[in-house]
Amino acid sequence: MVHPFDSAMSTQTTYLGGTASNVAVGKIGHGLMMMTWRDPAVSDEEAFASLKAGMDSLPPGTKMFLNSGEFYGLNPPSANLELLARFFERYPGYSDKAFLSVKCGMSFNPYGDLEAALERKVDFVLAKLRGTKKLDLFEPARIIHGMPLDQSTRIMAKFIAQGKFDHIGLSEVRADHVRQAHSGHPITAVEIEVSPWSYTQETKDVISTCEELGIAVIAYSPLGHGFLTGKWKSYKDLEPDNLLRQFSRFQRDNFDHNLALVSALEAIASDKDITAAQLCIAWVASLGPKVIPIPGSSNAKRTLENCTAATIELTAEDLANISHAMTVNTVRGTRY
Repeated sequence: MVHPFDSAMSTQTTYLGGTASNVAVGKIGHGLMMMTWRDPAVSDEEAFASLKAGMDSLPPGTKMFLNSGEFYGLNPPSANLELLARFFERYPGYSDKAFLSVKCGMSFNPYGDLEAALERKVDFVLAKLRGTKKLDLFEPARIIHGMPLDQSTRIMAKFIAQGKFDHIGLSEVRADHVRQAHSGHPITAVEIEVSPWSYTQETKDVISTCEELGIAVIAYSPLGHGFLTGKWKSYKDLEPDNLLRQFSRFQRDNFDHNLALVSALEAIASDKDITAAQLCIAWVASLGPKVIPIPGSSNAKRTLENCTAATIELTAEDLANISHAMTVNTVRGTRY
């Protein structure tokens, strides 16, 4: 398919897949979870400035991929959706600058009506958005147990026909899952974790399958939950109440071991006069034309730094050095 303004496209932009293959989005998206998955949540003023900075950095006619969830909050769990509703209520002009993706939790009764339960989730999201922003893409956070993937996508296609949302996404799935779901209805985007410390054969298979099928890959945690930025120099720097302490890779012995990868990436970034964060984001973006990293940021300056990674060119030598660093400095601990 030839797009009418391909000649105007730059490294800053790409297209989504499936039923949204004509939608131009920034090559770097914005993960919103940590704006509200903390106590206290980020203030509206800080969050709104960050959202505006990202969207304002894109060429005209390009949307920013915003990644939210119905459970991305601690008090209440729906705090992220409510934050977005307040943002679009105050700045309605930004509605057309955003492509909003929302995932939902899958705590269903396996003996109940799964279709009705899924519809309740969708309606909950819509209610929290209060009509301030169209729900562009909806995705279950995990595979719905008891419901074949092609069946679940056909059910979600019914909701599209009813005008509840426009496109379907998947999250945390394997390559064979992508094919199965795509057979029920075209999938627009698949969300998986991708970073220099999360790049397994399964990850490569999903990216390859999505590229074959014309599906966008939404790469969450491209900075390893912040670890790969070098913000923590030792385990004692990790705040005592930080929820990351529950993750295997952030526990004391693993933490100290994994710092070797951070040091190697920082050295490569320093040679290019960029930050380690920008290096990681640029590397993830280089994995495919439709691979879209979604680093999280609540700070406008940091959001702009993240978006700038789309303009960074990684040479063959850079890529070889990053690959070597990942091979030599093996990661200890599981993702979760």
